[in-house]
Amino acid sequence: RVPTGPLSLLLALSLLSPRGSAGASCPPRCVCASNLLSCSQANLSAVPAPLPRFTAVLDLSHNNVTRLRADWAPARLPHLHALLLSHNGLTFVSTEAFAHVPRLRHLDLSSNRLRTLDENLFSDLGELEVLLLYNNEITTVDRTAFENLGRLRKLYLGQNRISRFPLELLREGTRLPQLALLDLSANRLRAVPAGELQALPAWLRDRLYLHNNPLACDCLLFQLLDRGHRRHLSAVVDFQDELRCVLPGAPASIKILALAGQQPLNCSKAQEAVLEAHLGDSVTLGCDSRWQGVRSRHWVTPGGERVLGDGGNGSMVLLANGSLQLQALRPEDAGTYACWVAGPLLNETLYVELLVHNFTLHGPHDTLNTAYTTLVGCILSVVLVLIYLYLTPCRCCCCRGTEKPPAPRDDSINSSVLSTTPNHAGGTGEPCGSHITSSAGTGQNGRFKGGGTPPLPARQGPKAQRKVSDPDSVSSVFSDTPIVV
Repeated sequence: RVPTGPLSLLLALSLLSPRGSAGASCPPRCVCASNLLSCSQANLSAVPAPLPRFTAVLDLSHNNVTRLRADWAPARLPHLHALLLSHNGLTFVSTEAFAHVPRLRHLDLSSNRLRTLDENLFSDLGELEVLLLYNNEITTVDRTAFENLGRLRKLYLGQNRISRFPLELLREGTRLPQLALLDLSANRLRAVPAGELQALPAWLRDRLYLHNNPLACDCLLFQLLDRGHRRHLSAVVDFQDELRCVLPGAPASIKILALAGQQPLNCSKAQEAVLEAHLGDSVTLGCDSRWQGVRSRHWVTPGGERVLGDGGNGSMVLLANGSLQLQALRPEDAGTYACWVAGPLLNETLYVELLVHNFTLHGPHDTLNTAYTTLVGCILSVVLVLIYLYLTPCRCCCCRGTEKPPAPRDDSINSSVLSTTPNHAGGTGEPCGSHITSSAGTGQNGRFKGGGTPPLPARQGPKAQRKVSDPDSVSSVFSDTPIVV
């Protein structure tokens, strides 16, 4: 039975429409399928309006939309997560163009004619994950253009005219903490901070593309790429022939990985992971895997001990990020440590060599450095010289040049050297000039010769001076004569 009447006619027309029930809300020259709107190759010069509120994917590629103004989406599109605007000849994008699409996760602006990325251009896209800007004419990138892109994972900027990219955005993951791919290939970069790039995690260096740039040859750059080649990083291995640099005065570029041992730079290969420390130090061994989604990891010590948690004596601790912390280093802690990583696709093993130095010979543990030690030595030398010159004790002026004669002794070979009788010199307390010394029998410096016999002084009074040693002395230990009192 065929329905009749105006209502029945509208129902029949809607059933015969090729776009089904969504045909009434689909923009002209576009194809709608559920929440997908395809307006590609429709010869559009502006974004069609109105756009359905349920739109999740909007394809406007291969058209003539040269300017993306702030009012291209007058109403909020809460479900839009993919916007494709490639091959449109875009020359201008408003900083407010994405205010009504906060849920956008995929934005394709490739193959256009954009020249600058202005300040806070993408700051409204807090959930953006993939941004395609390759094959444009970009020369200037403002460091705040990617502000608030905390979830951005892939950024394609290849085939542009960029001479300097703010790589400080990658430092410590402050601006782009989730970034896992950065394509800067085929630009005009002449130098890159190789030291800062080496400090980046390996999972980011694995997708940091720098090929087809007129880079200046540098040994730090060579060592950066050489480490990446040995680690099998895809950004180096897959494009090693396109990674070239220019030497001063050279007519053509050469391969960066061919700089080892070649003049004029004569670059040397760098060791992969060598860490130096001193006795008693605390160090952290990093497990720099090129896999971002690591399922599990563990360490193996030089002695073959497997570390899963705290060490046996508490000196080894496995941190939450996979690093191994060693406390109070000992000489036996030196050696090669292995970190075993179970990645999402393949497993990986990393090796870290630890050198432990004696703190008394190296580095910051020296109590006195060389300059301070030299200064202290010079000061002590001056003080000792002054003490020698001014504080050395000396004899009285009247006695200078003379010496007190030794006690008289007999020339007998039997004189006792062990006599208990003290030797007294006569005339104690007399002035220096009263002593009369004889030149006979004296040797050098006024001393008596060993074989000489000193003259006996004259007796003075009943208490005459006793000879120093006498064979008949009652105190002689060699005498056979009995002691008589």
